[in-house]
Amino acid sequence: MKSIIRNFWSLLTIISTIALIGSANAADPLKVGFVYVGPIGDHGWTYEHDRSRLAIEKAFGSKVKTTYLEKIPEGPDAERAIQQLARTDHDIIFTTSFGFMNPTIKVAKKFPKIKFEHATGFKRAENVSTYSARFYEGRHIIGLIAGKMTKTNTIGYIASFPIPEVVRGINAAYLAAKSVNPAIKFKIVWVNTWFDPGKEADAANALIAQGADILMQHTDSPAAMQVAEKKGIFAFGQASNMKAFGPNAQLTSIINNWAPYCISRVKAVMDGAWKSQDTWDGIGPSMVAISKFSEQIPADVRSMAGKARDAIAAGTLHPFTGPINKQDGSPWLKAEEIAPDGDLAGMNFYVEGVEGALPK
Repeated sequence: MKSIIRNFWSLLTIISTIALIGSANAADPLKVGFVYVGPIGDHGWTYEHDRSRLAIEKAFGSKVKTTYLEKIPEGPDAERAIQQLARTDHDIIFTTSFGFMNPTIKVAKKFPKIKFEHATGFKRAENVSTYSARFYEGRHIIGLIAGKMTKTNTIGYIASFPIPEVVRGINAAYLAAKSVNPAIKFKIVWVNTWFDPGKEADAANALIAQGADILMQHTDSPAAMQVAEKKGIFAFGQASNMKAFGPNAQLTSIINNWAPYCISRVKAVMDGAWKSQDTWDGIGPSMVAISKFSEQIPADVRSMAGKARDAIAAGTLHPFTGPINKQDGSPWLKAEEIAPDGDLAGMNFYVEGVEGALPK
């Protein structure tokens, strides 16, 4: 009888232990990782992605645990960094730069149970999704403002790398500016970096020396905005609101609003509903936001820019609507023809009127 009782209590102990282990496992937080190309304090691209990480923590509390790796160069180091997170049992990993595309695909093959979200790339897999924003919609708006406000008819543009995302932005801004100011000229400096405040400041100064009185950028630091503030000219913020760095210089900023998307993808993993997909959203779904227009912008120009923003959001205005020719004069879009997403996604040419050669 004692033996039966001992066995009963032993069995009960085992069952209780298993239940406790199961309960602990059920309570384990979802591990969410981010790999950043720049520092979280760049006040641009990486800064906004890190704000989305913090938004995930706020949305889910103890149900998630987030980690991040910053200042990871594109290339072999990226693969090692992504693999580092994969090996530490992360459930979903956001790789947040175009140059992380191939490393993400490689690591994803080795860890098929982990979900990957890659920003701005085009390669997907069963466990790899891609996402990007239609930044060119915002550049249409700042192009309109710049075209109306420049006194020298010269806009300075600081560009990072000649990938489609950056080329689209230059073309969109130029076409918009040209539509309201036929005399407009764009001066472009390629800095071949996403984040280098020194290079970005040097480029800003060089463009001002060439007559630019308004600066645009597709780089991540607020260096150009700070130069504009010091030199008494205007500029547009990139990726986040940079008004603090140029309270008099900033006309508006294009803001990358990643948080809603990232939160939704984490929720999908939690719910067992995550599937590989491609997302390319803009002003309408609020993935691209425009900060408050400066009071230094004339009222009629603010009104024009606001109407353009609202029309883009409503789907009644597309920044790439023909007729548009390529830089060499060859036809691209016929009158009223809207650019297909495939053309935009692979854009590797300047539109007619943009000066200079596109780097290879």
